[in-house]
Amino acid sequence: MASASRVRVGTLVPLAKDNAGSSNGSVSTIPIFEGSNVVGRNHLVVADKRISRKHLSLQTSADGSIEVVVEGPNPIMVRSKGQRRKVCAQEKAKITHDDILELIPGDYFVKYVDMGDEHKSFVQMDSCSIKKGKRHSEEDSAAVKRNRQIMEDEALARTLQETFTEENTTVSGMTSGQKISQLDSAGSSGKNSEKMHSVGPLKDMLPLTFRLMRVQGLPSWTSTSSVTIQDVIQGEVLLAVLSNYMVDMDWLLSACPSLRKVPHVLVLHGQDGASVELMKKLKPANWILHKPPLPISFGTHHSKAMLLVYPRGIRIVVHTANLIHVDWSYKSQGLWMQDFPWKDTKDLNRKTPFENDLVDYLSALKWPEFRVNLPEVGDVNINAAFFRKFDYSNAMVRLIGSVPGYHVGPNIRKWGHMKLRNVLEECMFDKQFCKSPLVYQFSSLGSLDEKWMSEFACSLSAGKSDDGSQLGTGKPLIVWPTVEDVRCSIEGYAAGSCIPSPQKNVEKDFLKKYWSRWKADHVGRCRAMPHIKTFTRYNGQNIAWFLLTSSNLSKAAWGALQKNNTQLMIRSYELGVLFLPQTLQSVPQFSCTEKNSSRQDGLTLGKTIKTKLVTLCWKGDEEKEPSTKTIRLPVPYQLPPQPYGTEDVPWSWDRRYTKKDVYGSVWPRHG
Repeated sequence: MASASRVRVGTLVPLAKDNAGSSNGSVSTIPIFEGSNVVGRNHLVVADKRISRKHLSLQTSADGSIEVVVEGPNPIMVRSKGQRRKVCAQEKAKITHDDILELIPGDYFVKYVDMGDEHKSFVQMDSCSIKKGKRHSEEDSAAVKRNRQIMEDEALARTLQETFTEENTTVSGMTSGQKISQLDSAGSSGKNSEKMHSVGPLKDMLPLTFRLMRVQGLPSWTSTSSVTIQDVIQGEVLLAVLSNYMVDMDWLLSACPSLRKVPHVLVLHGQDGASVELMKKLKPANWILHKPPLPISFGTHHSKAMLLVYPRGIRIVVHTANLIHVDWSYKSQGLWMQDFPWKDTKDLNRKTPFENDLVDYLSALKWPEFRVNLPEVGDVNINAAFFRKFDYSNAMVRLIGSVPGYHVGPNIRKWGHMKLRNVLEECMFDKQFCKSPLVYQFSSLGSLDEKWMSEFACSLSAGKSDDGSQLGTGKPLIVWPTVEDVRCSIEGYAAGSCIPSPQKNVEKDFLKKYWSRWKADHVGRCRAMPHIKTFTRYNGQNIAWFLLTSSNLSKAAWGALQKNNTQLMIRSYELGVLFLPQTLQSVPQFSCTEKNSSRQDGLTLGKTIKTKLVTLCWKGDEEKEPSTKTIRLPVPYQLPPQPYGTEDVPWSWDRRYTKKDVYGSVWPRHG
């Protein structure tokens, strides 16, 4: 039974040590429902293998108490009525309102709060943590400082948002928990005349396709336009292809229980050894697992995407999060999605650049074909060619993929940074972007050299200005968290485990001129460390193009030219979506153009409208350019980026940090 349909009887509220009343930050709030409940590693903000995946089972009783059974090998501690009792593996204990559990003795404190008093208890805890701040231990004092900083950040962010509140909300007042595209209970957007009926003006389309993911523990206003996995995977899915690097089956099925009802699921992953065996053990019987071939050593399947087939079309999603709890709960992440209808029979041979990009990439994955029976379609082979059955003519992006191998001849411009160069060379941009800066923002830094950085910048600087001249190479800036950013984040130093770059890569002298701060006040994510990966070219707060991708800054992900630039070597599978103003100009739209041409599908195409991409922080007078539609992208960092100060140190995960984080911890935690 899905959690949403069960009666919630209480909550396990995270506490600081010694029941100080403030959240310890290492455990998420855990709802407790009538019947059986499971508490385990997925509820932790940080990875700790002392906590089993099924650490505790909890069974609610008619008298309001909860029976707790220790399922994992490690004991817990139960505090009840002033007594503290150890409960070992397979032993049972009962808890009631206000009892406290230590998921590991001395660590991971949670209090059980029944629904009758839940709101009151939360208020008391927050008030208590402030009033007693001076008497708290060092760890609790850090929590008070953290709460104060959050309030200050929120005040600043609200000021920044005053001029674009309306653009930061969803179309027609939708909340993030409601449907975020044309999907209805029957599936994807309908054929032809139905497929765009609920779409508003062009300026409202892009927020429906590119969103930031929701982050737990942040002020509520930061979730206004953000999404969860339940917002993405919804409706009557007939077939799902889930592509990712890491897949936690336990979390995925609990976070999105509707997946259990999907008749056919293919999981493309990048895991090995015991992780694969666990996936096989936990997956539903009808799911197929496949690890794409890696023809080059040290390769990785890193792409993060979803292909969801519905009775009336397909939803394609490209995002930046692993399918694990911490990535969808505590990181700054991004997601693009768009729905496409089935092709009409007369259009089956019509192909678009987006379609070719997609099928070329899927062909490289070489999954074992399988047959399915789809309503109104019949028996079909599920292979790369199957995905040519959908109409991508209204695609708002281009796909930029990487596949491992040694690419030569025409293939050298099909993948990696050379694919991006190839697409940009076909585009024309405003003259203001001549020699304008580039921004590289990612979560893992490879072993780089100045020669490759020049090669990469050359690709990202491709394109012509509107007078026909080349844009010219821009100065790169690297947006990367400092040690202090990580220390003060909502996860503390634990966030650094997902920014896995060693000191030898980070502290190269030539990189010093690139470092720029992670600042995200305008979206309230300064303290949510970035796992999102984005690359862009900008001038002020105007954007020439914007790329959301799984690719970090590395030769493995983007490729490196070899043999006098006649060969491109790539080690990883990656996938990204490129936003270009040109891509958006031909999208059918209502209410924003003259009706001078009719179409059989009931849509209206007006005269060519110039599209302008800007950041969410952009402030300008749109009335001065009535023929231009300004689209605000939720770029998660502020432009222009702020250079590092003299005291700023870029994060590297293999250094030792003795200054305690917001939870009183040092790094590394052990050893």
